[in-house]
Amino acid sequence: MSVPSYKPRHLPGLEGLRAVAAFGVVLTHVAFQTGVDPRSLAGSVLARFDFFVPVFFALSAFLLWRNHHGDRDAGTIGRYLANRTGRILPAYLVCVAAVILLLPEASRMSGEQILANLTLTQVYVVDGLAPGLTHLWSLSVEVSFYLVLPLLALSIGRLPRRGRILTILGLALLSLGWAWLPVVTAGPDAAAGIPNRQIWPIAYAPWFAVGMIAAEFSGRVPDRVRRVLGWRWAWWWLALMTAWLAGQEWFGPVGLTHPEPAEFARRVLAGTVFAFAVVVPEALAPGARWLASPVMLALGRWSYSIFLWHVAMLSLAFPLLGLNYFSGGFWPVLAVTLVLTLPVSAASYVFLEEPGKRLVRAATSRRARAVESPA
Repeated sequence: MSVPSYKPRHLPGLEGLRAVAAFGVVLTHVAFQTGVDPRSLAGSVLARFDFFVPVFFALSAFLLWRNHHGDRDAGTIGRYLANRTGRILPAYLVCVAAVILLLPEASRMSGEQILANLTLTQVYVVDGLAPGLTHLWSLSVEVSFYLVLPLLALSIGRLPRRGRILTILGLALLSLGWAWLPVVTAGPDAAAGIPNRQIWPIAYAPWFAVGMIAAEFSGRVPDRVRRVLGWRWAWWWLALMTAWLAGQEWFGPVGLTHPEPAEFARRVLAGTVFAFAVVVPEALAPGARWLASPVMLALGRWSYSIFLWHVAMLSLAFPLLGLNYFSGGFWPVLAVTLVLTLPVSAASYVFLEEPGKRLVRAATSRRARAVESPA
C-alpha cells in the first residue's frame, strides 16, 4: 500500500463542486418558496439541500487550511486577510445595496438590519435576516471562520499533524453541546432582544472540521483509500440518503420551525455527513471529469455570485410569472430564476469579483516590494 507524497496545487474538480453546491442551494430555496411539500419524497430531499451550505463551508475550510495552516508572520496573515476581503466584499456589498435599494420587500428594513447586513453581522442581531438577503446568514458564519483561521494557525497549526487532527476533531465534537447552553436556549426572543444564537458560528464547527481534517490528509491518501473514495456513485447516494433521512419529520422539524437542541445537533451531524460525502472524495481523490469540464468550471467561478444574487432573482420570478409565493410552479420559477441569475452572476464575477481580487493582489504586491526595498 503506497501513499502519494505529492499535494496537487490546483484541484479543478473542486471549482465544479462549488457550482453543484450553488445550484443545490438554489433548488432548496425554489422548492421552499413554491411550496413543494417537504413531506413528499422529492420535497424532503430538496428541503435538506440546504446541506449544500456545509459543502461550501467544508470546501472553504479544506482550501484555506491546506494553504494557510502554517501562516505565522504578520505579513503573511495580513495578505491572507486582504485577499479574503477582496474576494468577498466587492460583490457582496453591491448585492446588498442593490437589494436594499431596488427590492420592494426590502423597503421595510430597519436601520439596524441594513447596518447588520452591510457589515456581515446579521446573525448576531435580532431580526438581522432581511428580505432578499436571508440566505446570507451562512456567509456571515463563513466570514467568521475566515477571521478565526489565523488564530487557529497560530495555535493549532503549531502542533504536530496528529495533534492538529485530534484537536480539530475534539473542538468539533465539543461544539455539538452549544445548542444546550442556557444562553442559546433562551432565544430567539425578539421582544427580549435576544437573537437566534443557535446559528452562531461555533455551532457549525463540525462542517468546517470536515474540510480542515481532509486538508491534513491531502497528498497522504493510501491507494486503497483512494480507490474507495473513487466510488463516486456510492458517495453521492450517501449524500442523498442523508438528505432524505434528515428531511423526515421524526428526525427534526420541517420548514422554519425552530429546532430543539437535540434536533439541531442531529441536523448539524447530518450536514457533516453530507459535506463529507460530497467534498472529501473529490478533495482527496480528484478525478471526476464532469466537475472539471469547461461548463462546470465557468459555473464554479460564478458560484459565489450565483449564491449572492439568486434569492433576489427568485423574488422577481414570481411577479414575472404571475404567481404567488407557496402556490406551486417549481419548474417555471426555477427556470426564470436561473435565466435571471446566471447572467447577473457572470457580470458580477467579471466586473466585481475579478477587479476586487486584482486590486488586492496589486496592493499587497506593492506593499511587499516596499517592505523588501531599503529606505
